[in-house]
Amino acid sequence: MLRTHNRYDYSAITERPVYSFPGGKRLAVHFCLNVEHFSFAEGLGNDYATPQPHPNTRSFAWRDYGNRVGAWRLLELAEQYDLPYALLVNTALYDYCPQLIAAFRRRGDEIVAHGRTNSERQADMSREEEHACINEATRRIIEHEGQAPAGWLAPYISQSHDSLDLLKQAGYRYMMDWPLDDQPVWFRTRHGRILSIPYAHDLNDSLEAVTRRTPSQLFCENLIDQFDEMLEESERRPLVMSVVLHSFILGQPHRLRRFRRVIEHIVAHRDRVWLTRPGEICRFIETLPPGTVPGSQDS
Repeated sequence: MLRTHNRYDYSAITERPVYSFPGGKRLAVHFCLNVEHFSFAEGLGNDYATPQPHPNTRSFAWRDYGNRVGAWRLLELAEQYDLPYALLVNTALYDYCPQLIAAFRRRGDEIVAHGRTNSERQADMSREEEHACINEATRRIIEHEGQAPAGWLAPYISQSHDSLDLLKQAGYRYMMDWPLDDQPVWFRTRHGRILSIPYAHDLNDSLEAVTRRTPSQLFCENLIDQFDEMLEESERRPLVMSVVLHSFILGQPHRLRRFRRVIEHIVAHRDRVWLTRPGEICRFIETLPPGTVPGSQDS
């Protein structure tokens, strides 16, 4: 037999119980804005297409543009259209530009842990190093936000074999690192269940713009098609659509101009969809009876 992770069992989406989100809605849409910081001239960068030797000043500055300019544009977009955000935070930003996180905190956006910095990957760490990384990131958020984060997304969406056990042990209730489904799914850990909430891999703006070089026009058309198809399908079953934003990608003026049309298309259907945050999805799923959500009958 093939080696397995033993984190979840197979479940066909057509064979599951049907439930509705708050207000009787069947499509939940959440917006995840990644804000990240890098060590200069060492560690990993985010230049997927053509990695360059250190000091890669072009790539570092390109990423820093997201913190200095792009994230503020996306904040203004959220204000204009009354969009809820989940802010996926490298905790190094609390030292570098705390006013950025504070601006999203003031509007009530959810702070999701996104490691210490995107200069490192959990998959490259020993168990002890990863344990320290998760605990340090969690502690920094508690210090600044006054409460522990409920959710985690690993830098580079890179988990180790131990990540889920360490996250649950640290008190996390959900993570978004496994793009396996369009509904939330409970995963097994050594310390109990942790929820997997859908987070776009195929329509991730960073992968689309940087790795695949998809033109922004086509990327935004794909987002609209994704929304329309899922909205129609949600008449039959509940679904979760994530919209993944990176401040240095969609915070660029030419991409934001196209992306604004996506937002206008989505909010035109506000009465039919649950515009929400992943933490609110997690809290709702936790209220459902055992057997409703895949994995919910596991201990």
